[in-house]
Amino acid sequence: MTTLADIIAGARPGEAGLRFDIPPTWMQGRTAYGGLSSALALHAAQATAADLPPLRTAQISFVGPLAGAVEVPTKTLRRGRTAAFVSANVQGETGLGLGATFVFMGDQPSHIDHVALPAPLAFPDPFPAPRSSEKVEYFFQNFEYVEAAGDFEAADYVRWVRLKARDGLDPMVALMAVADALPPAAMGLATQRGPISSMTWLVNMLTAKPETRDGWWLLHSRTDYARNGCSSQSMAIWNADGVPVASGMQSVALFI
Repeated sequence: MTTLADIIAGARPGEAGLRFDIPPTWMQGRTAYGGLSSALALHAAQATAADLPPLRTAQISFVGPLAGAVEVPTKTLRRGRTAAFVSANVQGETGLGLGATFVFMGDQPSHIDHVALPAPLAFPDPFPAPRSSEKVEYFFQNFEYVEAAGDFEAADYVRWVRLKARDGLDPMVALMAVADALPPAAMGLATQRGPISSMTWLVNMLTAKPETRDGWWLLHSRTDYARNGCSSQSMAIWNADGVPVASGMQSVALFI
């Protein structure tokens, strides 16, 4: 199995960024898993400068399908005293597949200290045996999952998730790869089967250095609105100690 670290290690210089090869085991249908494409875009953006601050925000648009050889041209949009804005577009043989803008900014002194993002459940002890999939050509075989025990609504997905192979990865890149590992939460409301596709994704990183125990992250996605073929969902991630590390939202197209 080709790991995320293998894909990154195989990066080659492109005309204005980096080139990668996406293997079949990281696909979801006819396109690459969105978390992988986003992680590769982030890695390419990080390579634009050696002294970039930590990632603060990722704004991502899933434009079209990606598979096989891809190129990620990057451009520094602005580098100020505290923040850097870098664009990274993942392009395949059919054209643009993912467009991303990353904002890098370190912690700043502030008198405001407010956190209102409690974890929906505690880290289980003992931890249940994780499940994983060995199905070829599906991205989720690269992850392990544990069902979350709790009284959740049908419009909520809550799971413990970790990458099977985590060694040698930048913590932000690894977390970006994990962050999209849940199905769109609107699937919990569906009574029919059919295509569902993420369109845009906003991720706000809440820590400069994401850390957890044994690679486990608690992911929560909640559908706030689903009507007329469009869904808006809020998302959050906590580490094994219940500390929030990321929040965000996605717009999802529902073809059912």
